[in-house]
Amino acid sequence: MPVRDAEVADAEEICALIEEHARYEGNDSLVLDRAEMTKHLFGPEPKAWVLIAESPGRPGVVAGFAFCSWNFSTWSGQPGIWLDDLFIRPEHRRYGLGGELLEALRARTSGRVEWEMQEGNEKAAAFYKQLGAVSVSGWIKYRWT
Repeated sequence: MPVRDAEVADAEEICALIEEHARYEGNDSLVLDRAEMTKHLFGPEPKAWVLIAESPGRPGVVAGFAFCSWNFSTWSGQPGIWLDDLFIRPEHRRYGLGGELLEALRARTSGRVEWEMQEGNEKAAAFYKQLGAVSVSGWIKYRWT
């Protein structure tokens, strides 16, 4: 399986993936601080973690990633996973890597795996539905910045 845990040596590639995803979504100005991201992912108190998807048949070639952190549900009394970002580089799509990343997350918890999707992203909605994921109705997202 071409999915693995990210290592500190992947920090530059992770930042590049995040910036590529931002540009893909129309944000041409995002530039991450590599040292800060490395500290947040691999420092003494990591705040998030990443799974890397490698290109099928091309070991070592990074095709995409899942950027995650742990959450906890008081109602179910168990930890779950918050998927903040899932991105497969366009030239590596249609090989099942997004599904493999999500399956790897599901295997890490018996709790919820949750994420958000921008409204109007019909391709992503169809992909998630095909995997058996359902949208959550009745909840409104708030953000305090």
